[in-house]
Parts: sequence; C-alpha cells; structure tokens
Amino acid sequence: MNILLIGEYSRLHNSLKEGLQSLGHTVVHLGFQDGFKHYPVDLPLEKKWDSGWRKKCKVALLKLSGFDISSYLTYRQFIRHKEQCRNFDVVQLINENSFYCQPKTEQKILSYLFAHNKNVFLLSCGDDYVNVTYCFDNPEYKSAVQPYLAGKISDKMFNGVLKFKQQNFKELHDYLYQHIQGVIATDMDYHLPLLGHSRYLGLHPNPVNIDKLVFQPLEIKDKICIFLGINTLSYYKKGLDVFEAALALIKQKYPEQVEICVTTNLPYAEYITHYDKAHIILDQAYAHDQGYNALESMAKGKVVFTGAEPEFIQHYKLTNLVNCNATANLNELIEALSFLIEHPAELIAIGARARKFIEKEHHYQQIAALYLETWQNTNR
Repeated sequence: MNILLIGEYSRLHNSLKEGLQSLGHTVVHLGFQDGFKHYPVDLPLEKKWDSGWRKKCKVALLKLSGFDISSYLTYRQFIRHKEQCRNFDVVQLINENSFYCQPKTEQKILSYLFAHNKNVFLLSCGDDYVNVTYCFDNPEYKSAVQPYLAGKISDKMFNGVLKFKQQNFKELHDYLYQHIQGVIATDMDYHLPLLGHSRYLGLHPNPVNIDKLVFQPLEIKDKICIFLGINTLSYYKKGLDVFEAALALIKQKYPEQVEICVTTNLPYAEYITHYDKAHIILDQAYAHDQGYNALESMAKGKVVFTGAEPEFIQHYKLTNLVNCNATANLNELIEALSFLIEHPAELIAIGARARKFIEKEHHYQQIAALYLETWQNTNR
C-alpha cells in the first residue's frame, strides 16, 4: 500500500511509519516536527509568525481583520507539496487540527486531501472536539481539564484545548466526520470518550519501535535516580508542578538514597540521553494510559509514574504492575515513591515487566499490522 501520514505527536507517526515500512509498504510523512522535539518528516511544514514580535503582529491582525497569517502561510506550504499528497491508498490525519490552521483554512487543505485520496482516516490523539467535550461534561474524568478548572491554567495557556469548544471548530469536526472512513483512538484517554460513537473504529495502542530502544535491567549501585523532563508548554496540563513538589520532599526525606535530575524543553535526541541513567521517570499525572515518553521509557526498563488507571489495568488484563499510576495527590506520590526507594527489588521487577508489556502490547510491527487490517476492512 501507499500511505500518507499527516502530522506528528511524540513520534507516533514516525514509529508507525517504521512498522509499516518493515512490512513492505510505502509511507510518506508530512507535517510539523512537534515543536522543539524536531522529529523527522519527509515533507516538512514550519510554523510561521508563531513567536516574538511577528506573533504579536499576527494576533493584532487577526483581531482587526480576522485574517490569520500563520494559517495562510501553512496553506501556502501545503500547496507546494500538494502534488505529493494525492493518489494514496490511505491517508491518516493525526488530529482534527493537524495543520494548526484556523478552521476555514484547515478545511481548504482537507478538501484537497479528500478530493484526491480515496480513504482518509483520523486519529483521536491529543485534544479534539469529542475528547474536550467529554472532559468538560465529566469534570471528574481524569484529564488536563482538571487543573484548568482548578484555576492553575489561564485561558490563554489553555487555548489549544478551549478552541475545540468554539463553534467553528465544531463545524470543522463535523466536516471531518462526514468525510473520513473512521476515527481510531491511540490510548485509553481517547478510547473512553469515543465508546459508542458510530464512526469509532477502536483502540490501536501506540506503536513503539523496540528495535531502537535497548532494554537495560535496572541496577542500583549507589543512589536511585529520579528523572523529570519538563515541557513548559504542558507544565500544569501534565501535573509537573505536583511532581516538582514531590521531588523536593523526596530529596529531603532521602538525601543519601536518591539523585534528582530535571531538564527543561530539550529536543528529543538530547532528552533521551538524560533519562538513560534514571531508574524512575515522572511522566504525567492526569492520564488513564501512557503517552510516548512513558512508553519509550518503559521499553528501556524504567519505572514510570504515568497513567495506569483501573480501565487500563482491565483492558490489558494485568495482574502485576508494569508502571505506577500517577495522580495529582501529593501524598499519594510521596507514598508510592517512598515505597520504591525503600524496596529496590520491586523497582527492578517493575522495570523488567515494563519491557515485556511493551513487547507484547505495543510492538511497532504488530500495531502497524493492526492499522493495515483496519484500513483494509473499513468501507463506508
């Protein structure tokens, strides 16, 4: 098959591409490089007028005229690639707003893709209309909406989520769902809000290229290293403020037993070198399942504090921990970290089970085959 993957979040489409290529398929990847993470793509797009004085001018122009220069410049970039974006067997969009354009411009790009490709699929991966609506309608549902409702995140900083509550993004959602073959969820956080939806094709776990991630059994020769990689754009959305508070207390409680490593906004290639020596990774506190940072850390045999809610445990029929369920409850975090520090044998055992779990449930070739089956068997 000839496949076009559009967009990138945390290496998801890169890993899927590698799985598909290993199974003999031709894959082209178009999109942005996920900000400072700089993931590779075949047909790159670049966000224009998105920082500094240009962003201020863009915002002023948008308010005065309704014209969004960033969307226009993205559309121009897409037009340069348009001949390379037609006649594919399958096109897959990573999100309802894969091009980060205003809805009218986004729809212009999408209309070209729909007109020149037969089968277009959508991922529920990141914020979208269904997920955001569900999280606001169910505030007890563990999600990034919770710290927003608690007043930790301003409307401005939460705009990437709030925009999906606007009428024009609702109309973009409706347009997409009228034209796609169906929507696929990438983990439990997106699966649960989609249950029962007529266009939902099921959960396809995030693919992880385990051939690129070397498993190293945990060894504790001196101190236990706890790692926190901060992305300032998602600081409160992921509960990193709670993690930092927990680390400060753990450092006081176990000054001779732990080493704390914290980094900020590192490109992916540099980021992974910093967590390699860690035993414990603090990932996110408002999730039911694991995103890519957690999965790749687990593949290396790390013990990850991330989403591992009962729905996740039940779905995968787990009888032993493969990670640690993180919440925004500071006392619960301190208790869980303390237990692992005081019981290093359990730390080592969880790390070993984490790798086996990734091999069993997230192997990139296995997941690529699942996508192929869905794409081939879904006909409107």
